[in-house]
Amino acid sequence: MTDDLGLFADEPGEHRRRRPDPERFRRRKRRRWVTALAGLFVLLLVGGGVGYGAMQIMQIGSYDDYEGAGTGTAVIEVKAGETVSEIGSSMSEKDVVASTSAFIAAAAENKQINSIQPGYYMMRKQMSGKAAVERILSADAKVGRVEVRGGMRLDDQLAPDGKKTPGILTMLADATCTKNKNDCTTSEQMHEAAATADLASLGVPEWAVEPASQADPKRRLEGLIMPGIYDVKPGAAAEDVLREVLTRSAAQMQAAGLPQAAEGTEHSPYEMLVIGSIVQSEGITKDFPKVARVIENRLAPPQMRLGMDSTINYPLDKPALLTAPEDRERPGPYNTYLNYGLPPTPISTVSKEALQAAERPAEGDWKYFVKCQKDGTSCFGKTQAEHDAFIKQAQENGAY
Repeated sequence: MTDDLGLFADEPGEHRRRRPDPERFRRRKRRRWVTALAGLFVLLLVGGGVGYGAMQIMQIGSYDDYEGAGTGTAVIEVKAGETVSEIGSSMSEKDVVASTSAFIAAAAENKQINSIQPGYYMMRKQMSGKAAVERILSADAKVGRVEVRGGMRLDDQLAPDGKKTPGILTMLADATCTKNKNDCTTSEQMHEAAATADLASLGVPEWAVEPASQADPKRRLEGLIMPGIYDVKPGAAAEDVLREVLTRSAAQMQAAGLPQAAEGTEHSPYEMLVIGSIVQSEGITKDFPKVARVIENRLAPPQMRLGMDSTINYPLDKPALLTAPEDRERPGPYNTYLNYGLPPTPISTVSKEALQAAERPAEGDWKYFVKCQKDGTSCFGKTQAEHDAFIKQAQENGAY
């Protein structure tokens, strides 16, 4: 009988051993790995629909957690793009929660966690995971947020009722405060840093450093902070706050066209910013391009004085457009009723829309304008006679 299948021993009492097949072994091993990986992939897909994935589920099976709402205070920063796990890790490091997993487990039960915004949050120490999630989602937790709008100024403004409206520097100083007032940077400290700190080290764009350094120290940062929402770290020093804000603003200015938009024009990038600030202060958004054209037409030969009320009121810290006769007669670098050319600095923050209007003014021969409608719309004239007629119309409309 032949032993084609190798079932019989070569010698009595012995079984013939089969020679190992290395390639066959590797194929079987690969199949086992493929099967295992496929199974794991299915688990991850299923887990993703009900939590944060198989890894997170394994991690929160058993974890440390505090009880209650916690005590004391701790500031947590949420950075753009951070995951729930990364936020929980930051909290764990500062003893806000007992473990990252405690926060993850509580967050899995609250879908609002996906809407959390970057910034700084005032938390308590030794909170339960559930309490930490509820706290960070509450309106009271968000701290250090400052909204800068177009037309705002560095210094406080005198309102018609005699009260003061906080300026940007005061707002930034106030944003550094926590419940412990000893951590605050004062408005005086913020103003001092704005007037004395090295401009380049603060993040002022290179093209603005020289003209800003020649300005009155208290005015030199005017217009260099773009509108937007800024997150200020509670307890931060004045220079650190200004550096963060000005660095972000410089990037926004570049995105809005500066300094490139000044190339091929008769203006420097800083002059573009000055023009944009006047446009911002004198008109509403839809009129920005026309206001910019009036400024250009008055600057062109034969040059006229700009005659802008907003520049008169700027050093007086008044937000109103109308000016008193005695103020228009008061000499000073911002008096465009007496001086030719542009004022030495911007007179307010400049929105992207106002800056783009300064870069690309509307086409037209207008040299005059006045707010002639109650909604702020201006009427634009080519001659003094047209302008006088529009002033009469504005008075009849109750807009002047």
